[in-house]
Amino acid sequence: MTEHIYCRHSTELEVPFFDVDALHIVWHGHYVKYLEVARCAFLSAIGYDYSEMGRQGYSWPVVQLNLKYIKPARFGSRIRIDLAVTEIESCLRIRYTITDCDSGTKLTKGSTVQAAVSLADGRMQFQTPPGWLEAVRRHPTFQAV
Repeated sequence: MTEHIYCRHSTELEVPFFDVDALHIVWHGHYVKYLEVARCAFLSAIGYDYSEMGRQGYSWPVVQLNLKYIKPARFGSRIRIDLAVTEIESCLRIRYTITDCDSGTKLTKGSTVQAAVSLADGRMQFQTPPGWLEAVRRHPTFQAV
């Protein structure tokens, strides 16, 4: 079965010195931060950032995270984090690929799943809130099923 991609988004950044070890290789834990940077850029682009989520009465904790390290990112390199949104109705599922901008080398693959949780009662929502669906459908690359 082919995975449907609802929309795509890309973010670039330069690897800062404080993210690397003595060999100038990015410490593995910082890749989680890079996914978050890309996800925040996407959410901002659709007008549904974490502040807006709260205003609408929801938090969206990460409930699953997967990473596969392929090659290390290095100090000073430009990296691109491409994300593909693959589920929007029961959760927010995103697939990520991190590549080196200069060489095009794939560095890391990953995915996250976030679930909407009501701030009023702390209950996980089994369908995403209407405000989320409206926002994601506004992204210029949105493709309905």
